[in-house]
Amino acid sequence: MKHITVLGTGVLGSQIAYQTAYRGFDVTAYDVNDDALAAAKQRFEKLAAIYRDQVAGAADGAADAALGRIRTSADLAQAVADADLVIEAVPEQLELKRKVYAALGEVAPARTIFATNSSTLLPSDLVGFTGRPEQFLALHFANEIWVHNTAEIMDAPSTDPAVHAAVVEFAEQIGMVPIEVKKEKSGYLLNSLLVPFLDAAGDLLVDGIAEPAAIDAVWRIGTGAPAGPFQIFDVVGLTTAYNISSVGGPKQQAFAKLLKERYIDQGKLGVATGEGFYSYR
Repeated sequence: MKHITVLGTGVLGSQIAYQTAYRGFDVTAYDVNDDALAAAKQRFEKLAAIYRDQVAGAADGAADAALGRIRTSADLAQAVADADLVIEAVPEQLELKRKVYAALGEVAPARTIFATNSSTLLPSDLVGFTGRPEQFLALHFANEIWVHNTAEIMDAPSTDPAVHAAVVEFAEQIGMVPIEVKKEKSGYLLNSLLVPFLDAAGDLLVDGIAEPAAIDAVWRIGTGAPAGPFQIFDVVGLTTAYNISSVGGPKQQAFAKLLKERYIDQGKLGVATGEGFYSYR
């Protein structure tokens, strides 16, 4: 694989694009309009600064070289014209992802492999809209990809084993540790462990048991963990948390309502906007 396209330039999409470029691949970052791409360019610049500070060797020009390997496009056909692999990282909404794949399948080259970075949806939820069931699977990354460098790889029932092997190899080439999931499981491995933990924190807040700072403090002090659940929410992004919680059970929907009214409607989306449960300004 030489040419990689990432669809969606939000928090994780921009990280995937930048890490892939950092490891030497030519990357096209696609988003729906010029405003979104302007925001993406700012994210790439911030990521370059983070890599210079935190990644060995990046300060010697590698971080800036990665920026030169990323081009942006708001034209889907143009963005995927040369793609060997398309990694989809659009918002976690089933119908939106299905529409994206229906459009993508019509314009991408026949050889192109499609991979979804969905954190909760199964490959079988989407594969029927891709037009290439043998060349589709899930490739799920963790946030802060330069530190938490896992890549969960989960096939659809129809995925060609050769495609699976190619994606495992690609994950290794961009510095990830491939985690091969043997069968479809909503939440994969990481989120199957993480989501119940975050849900429990959301329940404590919705029920008025304690405030986010207290919940985070008891978790950090009691376990030695570097971050509490609401700090994690801020890193993941409150819009992502809202999208997932809003289609859950009654307690999750109550948490989604709280997120929207207290934070999202006020422009407080987490670290990316400088404020969420905490202020980062």
